[in-house]
Amino acid sequence: MTDFKAQSRPDGAAETTRSKPSRHRADPAKPASMRARFAGKIGSTGRRAAVVAAACAVIVGAGAAGHASETAARNTQAAATADPLTHLDFERVRVANQAVIPTGGAAAPSAEVKPAEAPAPAAPPAPVAAPAPAAVPAPEPAPAPAPVAVNDPAGAQAYAAGQLGSYGWAAGQMQCLMKLWTKESDWETTATNPSSGAYGVVQSLPAEKMASAGADYRTNYRTQINWGLKYVKDRYGSPCGALNFHYANNWY
Repeated sequence: MTDFKAQSRPDGAAETTRSKPSRHRADPAKPASMRARFAGKIGSTGRRAAVVAAACAVIVGAGAAGHASETAARNTQAAATADPLTHLDFERVRVANQAVIPTGGAAAPSAEVKPAEAPAPAAPPAPVAAPAPAAVPAPEPAPAPAPVAVNDPAGAQAYAAGQLGSYGWAAGQMQCLMKLWTKESDWETTATNPSSGAYGVVQSLPAEKMASAGADYRTNYRTQINWGLKYVKDRYGSPCGALNFHYANNWY
């Protein structure tokens, strides 16, 4: 077995130990006083308040620094976007005031800075021509009035007498022609046979035969007489020959 040796305490330690009696587990702990507990709570709360105050100071400082940097940036941007003409004018004045001295020693006049010329005014727009008025169509000519037939027995007889010589007939043939056409139509331009439809001074059958002498054969006795004289010449040779045939047959 190992020999156990008790270590001796120093004298000072023995006194200290004797002055403070040791507390055993069996002895209950003395309750803390009200003042001690209140002081302990105050110390703990104070430490927490100090920590919270420090954190708030950090946050407020960071916000103030950010606001200051944002304000400085805005001021810088405003200065940069200001009217550049002020800065340009200052530069021009500074350049104009600088004296250019040539190598010869004589001071040369400062260079003049001419202001920029204003742009020429734009030419006025060309006037727009007014549209030409639409052409008005010419009015259609009024239709010619329909010819009106004129019954003029005396005029018809005078015209027929004047045409005898052109067919080689003597003036005496007019008496035969007077009897022939007086019996047929009484020298009327519009005379019409109710039974046969023969028409005009010469009683042409049908009336359209006289169209070879003129388109106005229904209204103009001259056209009718010209066609009748040719018919008498071609068929009977003379007005008297046509009258004799009429006496024998009651037509010619």
